[in-house]
Amino acid sequence: MEASASLADHIRDVADFPRPGIVFRDITPLLAEPAAFRATVDALAGRVGDLQIDKVVAIEARGFILGAPLAYRLAAGFVPVRKSGKLPRSVEREEYSLEYGSDCLEIHADAIGAGETVLVVDDVLATGGTAAATVRLVEKLGATVVGLIFVIELDALDGRRRLEGRRADSLVHYGASPSPPESTAPPSAVEPTARIPG
Repeated sequence: MEASASLADHIRDVADFPRPGIVFRDITPLLAEPAAFRATVDALAGRVGDLQIDKVVAIEARGFILGAPLAYRLAAGFVPVRKSGKLPRSVEREEYSLEYGSDCLEIHADAIGAGETVLVVDDVLATGGTAAATVRLVEKLGATVVGLIFVIELDALDGRRRLEGRRADSLVHYGASPSPPESTAPPSAVEPTARIPG
Protein backbone atom coordinates (compact mmCIF):
# COMPACT_ATOMS: atom_id res chain seq x y z
CA MET A 1 0.00 0.00 0.00
CA GLU A 2 1.29 3.46 -0.88
CA ALA A 3 1.93 5.83 1.98
CA SER A 4 -0.12 8.53 0.28
CA ALA A 5 -3.31 6.43 0.18
CA SER A 6 -6.28 8.01 1.94
CA LEU A 7 -9.22 6.42 3.69
CA ALA A 8 -11.51 7.37 0.79
CA ASP A 9 -9.44 5.14 -1.49
CA HIS A 10 -10.71 2.16 0.51
CA ILE A 11 -14.42 3.03 0.34
CA ARG A 12 -16.20 1.27 -2.53
CA ASP A 13 -19.14 2.80 -4.39
CA VAL A 14 -21.93 0.31 -5.04
CA ALA A 15 -24.53 1.54 -7.55
CA ASP A 16 -28.26 0.92 -7.13
CA PHE A 17 -28.08 -0.42 -3.59
CA PRO A 18 -30.28 -0.82 -1.58
CA ARG A 19 -32.55 0.41 -4.37
CA PRO A 20 -32.17 1.90 -7.88
CA GLY A 21 -30.65 5.37 -7.97
CA ILE A 22 -28.81 5.04 -4.64
CA VAL A 23 -25.00 4.89 -4.47
CA PHE A 24 -24.03 2.94 -1.37
CA ARG A 25 -20.68 3.81 0.26
CA ASP A 26 -19.28 0.44 1.29
CA ILE A 27 -16.67 0.55 4.08
CA THR A 28 -16.00 -3.20 4.16
CA PRO A 29 -12.82 -2.87 2.02
CA LEU A 30 -11.54 -0.29 4.53
CA LEU A 31 -12.28 -2.64 7.42
CA ALA A 32 -10.59 -5.57 5.66
CA GLU A 33 -7.29 -3.72 5.14
CA PRO A 34 -5.43 -3.70 8.49
CA ALA A 35 -3.55 -0.44 7.91
CA ALA A 36 -6.68 1.35 6.70
CA PHE A 37 -8.78 0.10 9.62
CA ARG A 38 -6.09 1.13 12.11
CA ALA A 39 -5.77 4.55 10.44
CA THR A 40 -9.54 5.03 10.63
CA VAL A 41 -9.70 4.32 14.36
CA ASP A 42 -6.64 6.52 14.96
CA ALA A 43 -8.18 9.37 12.94
CA LEU A 44 -11.48 9.11 14.83
CA ALA A 45 -9.59 9.21 18.15
CA GLY A 46 -7.57 12.19 16.90
CA ARG A 47 -10.72 14.17 16.15
CA VAL A 48 -11.93 13.73 19.74
CA GLY A 49 -9.08 15.95 20.94
CA ASP A 50 -9.04 16.65 24.65
CA LEU A 51 -12.69 15.81 25.32
CA GLN A 52 -13.20 13.64 28.38
CA ILE A 53 -15.39 10.70 27.35
CA ASP A 54 -17.05 8.34 29.83
CA LYS A 55 -18.96 6.26 27.27
CA VAL A 56 -18.80 5.70 23.53
CA VAL A 57 -22.30 5.04 22.21
CA ALA A 58 -22.37 3.28 18.85
CA ILE A 59 -25.34 2.81 16.53
CA GLU A 60 -26.32 -0.56 15.06
CA ALA A 61 -24.76 -2.09 13.16
CA ARG A 62 -21.59 -0.78 11.51
CA GLY A 63 -21.18 1.75 14.29
CA PHE A 64 -20.33 -1.17 16.58
CA ILE A 65 -17.31 -2.08 14.45
CA LEU A 66 -15.88 1.41 14.89
CA GLY A 67 -17.16 2.27 18.34
CA ALA A 68 -15.63 -0.66 20.22
CA PRO A 69 -11.98 -0.05 19.23
CA LEU A 70 -12.50 3.70 19.63
CA ALA A 71 -13.79 3.18 23.19
CA TYR A 72 -10.69 1.10 23.87
CA ARG A 73 -8.45 3.88 22.53
CA LEU A 74 -10.23 6.48 24.67
CA ALA A 75 -10.30 4.30 27.82
CA ALA A 76 -14.08 4.69 27.83
CA GLY A 77 -16.98 2.29 28.20
CA PHE A 78 -18.82 1.01 25.14
CA VAL A 79 -22.63 1.11 24.83
CA PRO A 80 -24.61 -0.27 21.85
CA VAL A 81 -27.78 1.38 20.57
CA ARG A 82 -29.92 -1.25 18.87
CA LYS A 83 -33.06 -1.67 16.83
CA SER A 84 -36.21 -2.59 18.74
CA GLY A 85 -36.37 -5.98 20.47
CA LYS A 86 -32.63 -6.78 20.49
CA LEU A 87 -31.71 -5.84 24.06
CA PRO A 88 -32.65 -8.26 26.90
CA ARG A 89 -33.20 -5.91 29.87
CA SER A 90 -35.16 -2.74 30.62
CA VAL A 91 -34.69 -0.18 27.84
CA GLU A 92 -35.31 3.41 26.87
CA ARG A 93 -36.89 3.75 23.42
CA GLU A 94 -36.85 6.52 20.84
CA GLU A 95 -38.91 6.52 17.65
CA TYR A 96 -37.76 8.53 14.66
CA SER A 97 -39.10 9.31 11.20
CA LEU A 98 -37.94 7.77 7.93
CA GLU A 99 -38.92 8.63 4.36
CA TYR A 100 -41.29 5.65 4.31
CA GLY A 101 -42.48 5.51 7.92
CA SER A 102 -40.76 5.27 11.29
CA ASP A 103 -38.27 3.14 13.19
CA CYS A 104 -37.22 2.73 16.79
CA LEU A 105 -33.91 2.63 18.64
CA GLU A 106 -33.31 1.26 22.13
CA ILE A 107 -30.62 1.49 24.79
CA HIS A 108 -30.37 -0.34 28.11
CA ALA A 109 -31.84 1.94 30.76
CA ASP A 110 -28.84 1.40 33.05
CA ALA A 111 -26.13 1.63 30.37
CA ILE A 112 -25.22 5.26 31.06
CA GLY A 113 -25.27 7.16 34.32
CA ALA A 114 -26.66 10.63 34.87
CA GLY A 115 -23.96 13.24 34.35
CA GLU A 116 -21.71 11.03 32.22
CA THR A 117 -20.18 12.40 29.02
CA VAL A 118 -20.90 10.54 25.78
CA LEU A 119 -19.44 10.38 22.28
CA VAL A 120 -21.84 9.06 19.61
CA VAL A 121 -20.23 7.06 16.78
CA ASP A 122 -21.56 5.74 13.47
CA ASP A 123 -20.19 4.90 10.05
CA VAL A 124 -22.28 7.39 8.02
CA LEU A 125 -24.06 10.69 8.63
CA ALA A 126 -26.80 10.88 5.99
CA THR A 127 -30.11 12.60 6.86
CA GLY A 128 -29.20 12.71 10.56
CA GLY A 129 -32.39 11.03 11.83
CA THR A 130 -30.68 8.07 13.47
CA ALA A 131 -27.97 10.21 15.06
CA ALA A 132 -30.50 12.72 16.40
CA ALA A 133 -32.62 9.90 17.86
CA THR A 134 -29.52 8.49 19.56
CA VAL A 135 -28.75 11.88 21.10
CA ARG A 136 -32.29 12.02 22.50
CA LEU A 137 -31.92 8.50 23.94
CA VAL A 138 -28.68 9.39 25.71
CA GLU A 139 -30.18 12.59 27.11
CA LYS A 140 -33.20 10.65 28.45
CA LEU A 141 -30.71 8.85 30.70
CA GLY A 142 -29.38 12.17 32.03
CA ALA A 143 -26.03 12.05 30.24
CA THR A 144 -24.45 14.73 28.04
CA VAL A 145 -23.54 14.18 24.40
CA VAL A 146 -20.28 16.07 23.98
CA GLY A 147 -19.74 15.06 20.35
CA LEU A 148 -20.70 12.90 17.39
CA ILE A 149 -18.23 11.40 14.95
CA PHE A 150 -18.61 9.56 11.64
CA VAL A 151 -16.35 8.00 9.04
CA ILE A 152 -18.48 9.25 6.09
CA GLU A 153 -20.73 12.27 5.69
CA LEU A 154 -23.12 12.65 2.74
CA ASP A 155 -23.09 16.45 2.62
CA ALA A 156 -25.91 16.79 0.09
CA LEU A 157 -28.38 15.19 2.55
CA ASP A 158 -27.67 17.91 5.15
CA GLY A 159 -27.74 15.63 8.18
CA ARG A 160 -26.03 18.33 10.25
CA ARG A 161 -29.26 20.30 10.18
CA ARG A 162 -30.74 17.77 12.63
CA LEU A 163 -27.66 18.03 14.84
CA GLU A 164 -27.61 21.82 15.01
CA GLY A 165 -25.64 23.12 17.98
CA ARG A 166 -23.85 19.78 18.40
CA ARG A 167 -20.16 19.16 17.94
CA ALA A 168 -20.00 16.79 14.93
CA ASP A 169 -17.12 15.65 12.75
CA SER A 170 -16.57 13.29 9.81
CA LEU A 171 -13.44 11.89 8.18
CA VAL A 172 -14.60 11.59 4.55
CA HIS A 173 -17.14 13.83 2.78
CA TYR A 174 -19.26 13.13 -0.29
CA GLY A 175 -21.59 15.69 -1.76
CA ALA A 176 -22.40 18.43 -4.21
CA SER A 177 -20.41 21.15 -2.46
CA PRO A 178 -16.78 21.52 -3.62
CA SER A 179 -15.50 21.62 -0.05
CA PRO A 180 -16.74 19.80 3.05
CA PRO A 181 -18.53 21.74 5.78
CA GLU A 182 -16.34 23.18 8.49
CA SER A 183 -15.90 20.92 11.45
CA THR A 184 -17.57 22.00 14.66
CA ALA A 185 -14.60 20.62 16.56
CA PRO A 186 -12.04 23.09 17.92
CA PRO A 187 -8.98 23.55 15.66
CA SER A 188 -6.74 21.61 18.04
CA ALA A 189 -8.89 18.51 17.54
CA VAL A 190 -9.01 18.62 13.74
CA GLU A 191 -6.39 16.92 11.65
CA PRO A 192 -5.97 16.73 7.86
CA THR A 193 -7.55 13.94 5.84
CA ALA A 194 -6.30 10.74 7.36
CA ARG A 195 -3.44 9.07 5.52
CA ILE A 196 -2.68 5.40 5.81
CA PRO A 197 0.83 4.61 6.93
CA GLY A 198 2.85 2.77 4.29
